[in-house]
Amino acid sequence: MYGFNIKLKIPFETVAYKVEEALGKHGFGILTDIDIKAALKDNLHIELRPYRILVVCNPPLAYRAIQEEPDIGLLLPCNVVVREESDSTITVSFMDTEAVLQLVDNPKVHMLAKEVKKLLRAVSQSLTSSS
Repeated sequence: MYGFNIKLKIPFETVAYKVEEALGKHGFGILTDIDIKAALKDNLHIELRPYRILVVCNPPLAYRAIQEEPDIGLLLPCNVVVREESDSTITVSFMDTEAVLQLVDNPKVHMLAKEVKKLLRAVSQSLTSSS
């Protein structure tokens, strides 16, 4: 599997805000916030439940990864998805950096991947303990 997720039973916008806040507390900045629902509505006239992709980066860890593997940018940054299910629960999915960065044949990058995954797990756990 290339990701892990949690489910929450609070409103979408509240979850999105809490995810952004938790990411910040764990050293991640949001580079881009892609509103898939709005993009599909604008471009294809398709109605979709709320679905956002947060493209996130932990600058010190990204810098270390780039120092070890200059082309690592092909696999960075991390994505976090916040989406509403048909039962109105909200799923928050996190990229599994260990799984994705197995593509790189560099043990130092694998150690960084573990470090990033640990931080993303902490973000996930903080969301479940605060809801």
